[in-house]
Amino acid sequence: MEALTFDSRDLGQTEAFLSKAYARMRLGSDAERPRTTISRKVLGPVSVDRVRLDCTMDYEVHPLGKLCLCLVESGTIAQQVAGQEREVFGPGDAVYFAPPDRPYSGQVRHAAYTVVLLGDALLQEVAGADEGRAPGPVRLLGHRPVSALAARHLQRTIAYLRDDVLADPDLAGEPLVVSTAGQLLAASVLSALPSNAADASGTTGADRHDAHPQTLRRAIAFIDEHVGTPIGIADIAAASRVTARALQYAFRKHLNTTPLRYLRQARMARAHAELRSGDPAETTVAAIAARWGFFHPGKFASSYRAAYGCAPSDTLHVYPEPISLMGQQRADPFA
Repeated sequence: MEALTFDSRDLGQTEAFLSKAYARMRLGSDAERPRTTISRKVLGPVSVDRVRLDCTMDYEVHPLGKLCLCLVESGTIAQQVAGQEREVFGPGDAVYFAPPDRPYSGQVRHAAYTVVLLGDALLQEVAGADEGRAPGPVRLLGHRPVSALAARHLQRTIAYLRDDVLADPDLAGEPLVVSTAGQLLAASVLSALPSNAADASGTTGADRHDAHPQTLRRAIAFIDEHVGTPIGIADIAAASRVTARALQYAFRKHLNTTPLRYLRQARMARAHAELRSGDPAETTVAAIAARWGFFHPGKFASSYRAAYGCAPSDTLHVYPEPISLMGQQRADPFA
């Protein structure tokens, strides 16, 4: 995890720093010495910045090249993206701040807010879109979440990444945590914000043709071999020699699940095996869960109980002896 901080009352320094951290921009302020403080943490393809401006500041920003989310904590931000109407965001708003390919301008008024940047490739990967095939890539179509419930979910996801995952260097240093945290954020964005995901992820005839049992066998073999490494839909599809949509269709058709859900189940099985063989005097449930990409203790415990009928702490204390992973092998769905 990378981290940096910035604190300045010099508008020129602030403009130079923000131009380097985001994109080229011009700033103006009503204060002689406008104070700006920024704390940035980077988790793989995602960066999370906490920003506070104790003044009113105008800005004009060139395209960012990344998707930009904003969670406003206090104050207001009035913004206009090129070609769209001006909008005002206030405390509690979690919004799609700016698309990657358009300039924008606006005014921050004595505000504290969190800015999240993520690459568009991560969104496409989680959506399962294949830009080389019709009907096209996934695009976000609006700034605000589709409902109050969706807004709260996006708020909680951003806050959890900022306040829990990134606040713990050991947790943020786990490769699978980095991978799954990015996927969680992208999935939350797709769930919360209006998009063309339903149209863009349609399955073609060629995809259905490729979704045969051999595709699934190749995918499962790749997942089992690389379960402990940060892989995603694109990696699994490439190893299976099919498109992401064909891969998803194969898992739905033959196993009634998704590739990422199967990957989580495989990692849960490995965590279960490690809990059974672990010594409670030398390790913890949280450490084992994090190693396998489960960075939310409550959700891990709930999923674990649903899968194995007991709490993970019970397994760690009841089964201290090593066991073979042979007992954790999943049945061949084509046997």
